[in-house]
Amino acid sequence: MNNHQAQHHANSPTNFVLGERVARAVHARPYKRKPGDATYRPLRIYTLDPSVSRLDGAIATVNVPYEEVEPGPKGKLLLVDDRNDTTSEQYQAADLDDPKQLITDGFPPSLSEPRFHQQMVYAVCSLVHAAFRRALGRDIAWGYDVAPSGTTGGNSDPARLRIRPHAFDGPNAYYDHENGEIAFGYFSTQNATGGLPSGRIFTALSHDVIAHEVTHALLDGLRAHFFFPSNQDVPAFHEAFADLVAIFQHFTYREVLIQALKKSGGKLEQAKFLTEIAGQFGRALGGVNSLRTAIDLTEQTTDGIVQQPRSYTDAGPEAHELGSVLVAAVFEAFLVLFKRKTDRYLLLATNGSGILPAGQIPHYLIDVLAEEASDLASQFQTICVRAIDFCPPVDIEFGDFLRAVITADCDLAPDDPWAYREAWIAAFRRRGIYPEEVMNLSEEALCWRGPQKSIPAIAALSFSKMQFDGDPSRPASVEELKRQAREIGKLVTQPELMEEFGLVPPNDPRLKSDTVDLPEVESVRLARRAGPDGVIVFDLVAEVTQCRTVQDDNGSWCFFGGSTIILDPAGEIRYIISKSLLNKQRLEHAREFAKASPLWGLTNGRRAPLPGMTKRMHEKGRKSNNPKKGDKA
Repeated sequence: MNNHQAQHHANSPTNFVLGERVARAVHARPYKRKPGDATYRPLRIYTLDPSVSRLDGAIATVNVPYEEVEPGPKGKLLLVDDRNDTTSEQYQAADLDDPKQLITDGFPPSLSEPRFHQQMVYAVCSLVHAAFRRALGRDIAWGYDVAPSGTTGGNSDPARLRIRPHAFDGPNAYYDHENGEIAFGYFSTQNATGGLPSGRIFTALSHDVIAHEVTHALLDGLRAHFFFPSNQDVPAFHEAFADLVAIFQHFTYREVLIQALKKSGGKLEQAKFLTEIAGQFGRALGGVNSLRTAIDLTEQTTDGIVQQPRSYTDAGPEAHELGSVLVAAVFEAFLVLFKRKTDRYLLLATNGSGILPAGQIPHYLIDVLAEEASDLASQFQTICVRAIDFCPPVDIEFGDFLRAVITADCDLAPDDPWAYREAWIAAFRRRGIYPEEVMNLSEEALCWRGPQKSIPAIAALSFSKMQFDGDPSRPASVEELKRQAREIGKLVTQPELMEEFGLVPPNDPRLKSDTVDLPEVESVRLARRAGPDGVIVFDLVAEVTQCRTVQDDNGSWCFFGGSTIILDPAGEIRYIISKSLLNKQRLEHAREFAKASPLWGLTNGRRAPLPGMTKRMHEKGRKSNNPKKGDKA
């Protein structure tokens, strides 16, 4: 039993505990607009990075959700703190409410003005946060460790993620769970590399790097142990998911999309600006291309691009390399749907041949293709984000994500006239991504199942008994959140039901010499989703975990199990998405990974993940994904 659990258990007669994150939702309240407030705050950003030409849409004015901000900018959920640890310098804070900035849509894009860099990270983080909030239909709490008030170094504010545009001198950027911040580095190129002259590169000016890092922070807020590296898919999933969010965000910038379609002849798979990640950053580190790409490119021939699917089994264990397989699978499904939805326009434009003549694509056709691509990218981003609610709380694998996507989509849109789900399944099959414990890759087999045992509806968790703060997605108070969590705890710890939820009682003989902590209710959150027919669907999503302390010869370690529980507005359990603590195969895989992975360490006879996981992954990923010319990739 850990210290948190021991303290709680001493004051409670229950056989479960409430996680520290249960009450976090009350701190996740965005700014509430007042009468007369603007809807948006227009701000200028680099849509890709400073190396891209203005003629390719490098600069755009974006509509950031309006809120009152203090200099920083400092809003309700984000605080930009421009302190440089390398030079000990504190840069002047951007005041976006200065009349001069209000009339010019913020600070003009600049490589040398720190206040524009502050504006850039604030704007992109706000846009990505808004996309997550729309997809999930609720406010999103941060998941970082909250430091005690008055301490230095950590973040003692549970409501505001700290963002540091010039945190250190070095070619990296990372989300720091322990300190509650995103730290962006900067570095100088000593000589011409990748076609770039000598100069200083700021990761805080790369749209993709910013979107990638804030996605890490948002995922951490959605799941308590999602970052716990129990198998090779866990870190790879986080890197892939963050890349996908950054890529689909490209499609929200109309001028970038228009120019990319023009240059590629309407072929998205050849539109590098849209499919590549962090172009300037990748080239500045000595690579010949961007940091990563969503496309399977193996050979360029006179006939066009030859594509070979990246195989899951052939990919190495490095997080970015393995994650690229997942990125390519999702993006292939996107390209398939884009072709299905735009073929009719091409047939009309070419008198039925479907083959565009040489030369510039007609302006109106470009507009139609751009609109379809933008709408579809928004749908795919939403599909990816809302699938997180249908993922297990720990030990995620790529196959689990596919099952979550298919289940969430079947649940919301039973009719699938464009065959979205078919495209997803085919793309995963082509790369050898197969979920465990399914008989085949049919939609029916992939959907998660309901309870195996008969479980009565939980009347206390019906919407008629729950209290809201005006909006159904907002709980009324901390006490209401704790009440809901206690109801979940009472359900999952019934002896005859514990195994159904992936849990185990402390006296179970199958544990042998291992011990277990009390089950922990990590969160209870409401999800609101809008279907294609306009119907709004509400669910209650609960997360329960338990730690099994495994006794090994070379150190004990924590093996997590538990479940995601999805209930309808009447309190009926619809899905139980579990990872069992008694699964011997999963336990053995986790044991071998913990022994071999550089993300784990041994201290005082206890093996545990090392702090700063994303920082470590990004440092290793940089080296493996950016070989210099002549080096092996």
